[in-house]
Amino acid sequence: MRVSYGGSGTGGLTPDSLSGEPVWLELFERWLAEGVSAQIPEPNAMVVATVDAEGVPATRTVLCKGVDARGIVFYTNHDSDKGRDIATHPVASATFPWIAMERQVHFRGPVTQVSREETRAYWTTRPRGSQLGAIASQQSRPIASRAALEEQAADVARRAGGVDGDAPIDVPDNWGGYLIAPTVVEFWQGGANRLHDRVRASLVDGRWDVSRLQP
Repeated sequence: MRVSYGGSGTGGLTPDSLSGEPVWLELFERWLAEGVSAQIPEPNAMVVATVDAEGVPATRTVLCKGVDARGIVFYTNHDSDKGRDIATHPVASATFPWIAMERQVHFRGPVTQVSREETRAYWTTRPRGSQLGAIASQQSRPIASRAALEEQAADVARRAGGVDGDAPIDVPDNWGGYLIAPTVVEFWQGGANRLHDRVRASLVDGRWDVSRLQP
């Protein structure tokens, strides 16, 4: 249950690896593209952590569906556990665990909802079945059985003209995007003998401060 790291670029990650504005964006996009090229499973998957009203943290894996100078974007039901957590404590962290490449990238910062226009633009790119599934699922709520869930989904599909229909499906009011606008971004590259490379960019008084951390 122990893996020796250091086979893919030990020493290649330094504070000078981060440049541009914001300083984290270029390197993150390059690492993400390299993950896609390496065909690692779900390279845009990230583990998102939120905190509930009692201060209890929870994590779950979601898909990043946008990245730009503002931060990273994911979509979900606003009434889900994470949606309710964010409404109470509008902060989150997200980690991209590219273990196959001996890399991780970690973000944390405040969270806001993206505009309805941005949500609608993304919604139109989703497969019709995914649109119907998002409407059918009362996310994070209990349900009696798998059969009940499938019947709930089938009823929504019937009312929308079927999974193979062509009538446009409106984005639900309780579904949309969240933007994590990072104040901290940390890059991690596995190193031999547990001497991993860690480089952190922190937003301080409107400027990014970049430093190397001990592993």
